[in-house]
Amino acid sequence: MRHLLDTQTLSRADALRILDVAEDMADTQQREVKKLPTLRGKTVVNLFFEDSTRTRISFEAAAKRLSADVINFSAKGSSVSKGESLQDTAQTLQAMGADAVVIRHGASGAPRTLATSGWITAGVVNAGDGTHEHPTQALLDAFTMRKRRFGTESRGRDLAGMKVTIVGDVLHSRVARSNVWLLNTLGADVTLVAPPTLVPQDVSGWPVRVVYDLDEAIAAGPDAIMMLRIQLERMNAAYFPTEREYSRRWGLDARRMGMLLTDTMVLHPGPMNRGLEISADAADSPRSTVLEQVANGVSVRMAVLYLLLAGERAHGGDESEDVL
Repeated sequence: MRHLLDTQTLSRADALRILDVAEDMADTQQREVKKLPTLRGKTVVNLFFEDSTRTRISFEAAAKRLSADVINFSAKGSSVSKGESLQDTAQTLQAMGADAVVIRHGASGAPRTLATSGWITAGVVNAGDGTHEHPTQALLDAFTMRKRRFGTESRGRDLAGMKVTIVGDVLHSRVARSNVWLLNTLGADVTLVAPPTLVPQDVSGWPVRVVYDLDEAIAAGPDAIMMLRIQLERMNAAYFPTEREYSRRWGLDARRMGMLLTDTMVLHPGPMNRGLEISADAADSPRSTVLEQVANGVSVRMAVLYLLLAGERAHGGDESEDVL
C-alpha cells in the first residue's frame, strides 16, 4: 500500500483487508498495554490545512499506539499562512524525513497532488479534501456497521444485503461521498435523503437511490441510518428556510426513532448539532454508534498506517500500488 486517497477506487478485496487488519488492531486495544512496536522509528506527519480535532487526535493516537513518532503541523500560524505553497511545505517534510503524511485540505484533490507530484516519497493518507472524500471516515463507518451486524464473526464479511440510508447535507459532505462508494463496493444498498437544495447537481453516476422524504426512507426499513452534520459554516446560501424547519423535516427525533426497526443502528460522523439533524434521544440511544465510531476510528487508522508503512514487509506487497 502506497497511499490511501479515496474509496471510489478501492477494491472490495482491499477494503476488506483494511477492515480485517483493523479487527486485529481493535483486539490489541483491549489489552492493558495498548502500544505496539510495529512502526518504531517511523515518522508520521499530521498536515492539517483545515481545523480538525477528532480526526487529527484519532490519527495521532493511532500512530502513537504503533510507536511511530508524530509531528502535528497546523497551517494556522505557520509558514502556510504567510503564503508558503503545498510544494514548499511538502519538500520541507521530505527534508525532515517524513514516512507518512496525513493531510486534510480545503481543496479537493490536494492529497492526490501531494501523492503524485514527486515532491515527497512519503505515503499519503487523505484525511478529508474539500467536498471530495474522507476515506478513513467511511472505513470506520463500515467497520462499525459490520461489527454491530456480525459481532465476533465479522472478519472477511462484507455488507451485502444491508440497507443504509444517509441523511442530510450531501452537497457539502465528503463523508457521504466516501461512504457511497465504499458501501456500494461492500455490497450495501444506499439511499440518500436530503432537501433538493442539498443534493449535488448530478448524482446520476452514483450507485444510490435519492428520496426527499425522510419518513418515506424510514418506512423502507433501513438497517443503518447515518445522519450527516449540517455544516452551518457553509450555509451562506439559503439551502433551507430555517433550522427549525430542517429539523422538523429531515431531523432524527424521538418520533422517527420509534418508526425505525428495533435493530436499526444510528450513525453520525460528528461533531453533532444536537437538536438540528439529530435529537438527544437519538444521539444517546442504545442504537447510536457514535462513541463506537470514535473508538473504531483509532483501530481503522492504525490499520491504514500499518499497511502504509509496514504492510509491504509483512505481506510482501507491491510498493508500486497506488491505493492499497
